[in-house]
Amino acid sequence: MQRMESVFGPGIGESQRRLLGLIKRSGECTLARLEAGFDLNRETLRTHLKSLVAMGLVERPGVHRKGPGRPHVLYRLTAAGEALFPRREGELLGELASFLHEKGRRDLLEEFFERRLARRRRELAPRVAGLRGRERLEAIAGILSEEGFVAEVVAGDGGPRLRLCHCPLREMVALSDLPCRFEKRLIEGLLGVRSRRETFIPEGEHACSYAVGPLSRLGRERGSAPAA
Repeated sequence: MQRMESVFGPGIGESQRRLLGLIKRSGECTLARLEAGFDLNRETLRTHLKSLVAMGLVERPGVHRKGPGRPHVLYRLTAAGEALFPRREGELLGELASFLHEKGRRDLLEEFFERRLARRRRELAPRVAGLRGRERLEAIAGILSEEGFVAEVVAGDGGPRLRLCHCPLREMVALSDLPCRFEKRLIEGLLGVRSRRETFIPEGEHACSYAVGPLSRLGRERGSAPAA
């Protein structure tokens, strides 16, 4: 079985790891339920729970009422807390892409990414609407970071660069260039202008970086950039 340290990484104490594991197994639980599973006093447990809430890993969705007396506060994992536990969607997606390639059905992958691109553009367009220049570029970097790309805006010759420091689809990129092509089209759709990719993770670089031209262009052109 995978050790808690390897699942959660550094920065979370052993008691907090055990608390996260118990909450995960219970779904939602009260302080009394947690206290029954630990050799720690109630105040120490409260302190650990407050820390986990402050870190955004645990939340208090409500209270549990059973019989007379004060209701009991419920605790459960947040989305960030759930993300600490192993997930294998990337591996499964890579296997699915490999299967479709082996069966000669790249067309299905193309159709999937086309539909996903159209949907993501519709969903994300309102978040950059009305934003111009640096403000628009920073908003796009924030969106891409939410998508798992660890994006940042850096200075460069001739204008700023949008730098993506992580590839959340690396398993699939190893099989097909489709995620990279559609990533670029999504970025250009949000920018409203063409971009030029200067560095590329699949080629051994530490990040994918895009030159976007003068900031004055961003948000001033109508419509999305032409499809690549």
